Amino acid sequence: MTAGRAEDAVLSVRGLTVRFRLRGGRTVDAVSDADFDLAAGECLALVGESGCGKSVLASALLGLLPGNAETSGTALLASPDGQDGTDLLAADEKTLARTVRGRRAGLVPQSPAAHLTPVRTVRSQLEETVRALTGTSRRARRAAAEEAAERTAFPADHLDRHPHELSGGLAQRAATALALIGDARLLLADEPTTGLDRDLVDRTVDELRRHADDGRALLLITHDLAAAERIADRVAVMYAGRIVEIAPAHRFFGPAGPRHPYARGLLDALPDRAFAPIPGMPPELSDLPGGCAFAPRCPRATDLCATRPEPAAGVACHHPEHPRA
Repeated sequence: MTAGRAEDAVLSVRGLTVRFRLRGGRTVDAVSDADFDLAAGECLALVGESGCGKSVLASALLGLLPGNAETSGTALLASPDGQDGTDLLAADEKTLARTVRGRRAGLVPQSPAAHLTPVRTVRSQLEETVRALTGTSRRARRAAAEEAAERTAFPADHLDRHPHELSGGLAQRAATALALIGDARLLLADEPTTGLDRDLVDRTVDELRRHADDGRALLLITHDLAAAERIADRVAVMYAGRIVEIAPAHRFFGPAGPRHPYARGLLDALPDRAFAPIPGMPPELSDLPGGCAFAPRCPRATDLCATRPEPAAGVACHHPEHPRA
């Protein structure tokens, strides 16, 4: 959605494509030609229905895809010392494990239970992460771990519990605390509000926003549009593996509204808006149409939509909506 790489971008993604090879020669095009930049101090919210490819995109950036995945494109992570950055899609596992994950790029996972060590307490995992990422002395680690837990409202009296003793919401808070410890310059937060009540949702996303405000970059992957509205600077809308619109958050959520019919439909489906669901179902990623994937559900579709629309002025649509009055 952007013509050239932004000079101040922490993350610059061009043509990111992820395809899964299945048995029988079938393929699943999970992400197609994703383009975006993410600057220091900025929060970009990536939104869309479940299964549209948001989490696959995050996994691709950190090299966490399964063996049957094929990736192409580039994802340049800027170097903190101003030297040449790292192409996350081309980097080998040794580079990603030793110099990227946790240090330069942190992850709040969508499934925290799978990222917490089941045989160790939350406190021990926090202290170990503090040691590995910050070099804090043994004497100071306990306080640093408790401070990390406090940032995400994880209760101090649960620190000595094991992951299986936590509710889903507590596990989510523990995983978020672990992700924040390294103060990574890029933070990928994949559905970080899962299992949290509204007050804790607000507290969690506010803490993530503070992470960005300190000069870091935040990619917030979420289906919670209220959370996105609360902290995002820009919104990227994904449908059937493709980013179909990128817009400033104030315009996206404001009176003008988004311009892609699908993005407009997402907002109109909210209870505090029109409360009108989008008709139909998303296409199977293994059987995408040749043209606009949203055309079968779109009230504005014409024969022109049988061809794939290219991005123009931040929206990939042959018949974009006009701004609301």
